[in-house]
Amino acid sequence: TILRHAGLPYEYGRVQVKAGDTEAFLRRAVREGYAGFNATMPHKTALVKLADELDADAKLYRAVNTVVLREGKIRGCNTDGRGFLQMLAESGISPQGRTVLVLGAGGAARAIVLKLAQSGAARIFVCNRTLSRAEALAEKFPAQITACPFDQQTLSDCALFSDLLINTTPMGMTAVADQFDSLAFLEQLPGGVPVCDIIYSPPETPLLCRAKELGHPTMNGLGMLIYQAIFALEEFTGTEIDAAAVMPSVKAALREAMGG
Repeated sequence: TILRHAGLPYEYGRVQVKAGDTEAFLRRAVREGYAGFNATMPHKTALVKLADELDADAKLYRAVNTVVLREGKIRGCNTDGRGFLQMLAESGISPQGRTVLVLGAGGAARAIVLKLAQSGAARIFVCNRTLSRAEALAEKFPAQITACPFDQQTLSDCALFSDLLINTTPMGMTAVADQFDSLAFLEQLPGGVPVCDIIYSPPETPLLCRAKELGHPTMNGLGMLIYQAIFALEEFTGTEIDAAAVMPSVKAALREAMGG
């Protein structure tokens, strides 16, 4: 949709690549003249070692979601953190000086947490069921990031001091069996604190519904999805894309694809 709206002469498709076949697909993409491609797990980490060069975010996250093939070079990039920050900016939210509560410590959390730390967040609580994963994140910016267990008491204690809450776990996603045991920790958030869930299907998760009932501004992850794609296409094509101009068409297309 973005390519069509921007009038760029490229095609974008989907290719299923099995775990372990990352390098073989990369060689095929080079051979067949791809401008580049996006990658999801489990390929994000494998591509780090296969790229000739990495952008600053890919180096920091040790994950690649965008590969640019140009002039015989394989360049690995990561647009997730930038996409998330741009989504916040669109809502008038800056991480500068904020205390942020992040739920989860997986791949998406890594990009978001490290970008928040880089962007001046004063303190980031990372709550995760496997504490060692949160601790590994905290090692990157120990003065700003605190690893915490994922239990109701800890969530409530952290919420009390937070002025931005972000869920990066799959809890609340369509067809995911595992859900929050309780959303009572939301009641400890100070009034008016923004709540973000990077899930976009369904558009409003139980977490966002409850936060809205309590009077908090909410947002899902649709903006992050779109902005990281825009940044990736800019890398592939070497062309600046007018995000404001394409956004209505993209949101309409995604809503239709997700059944409204």
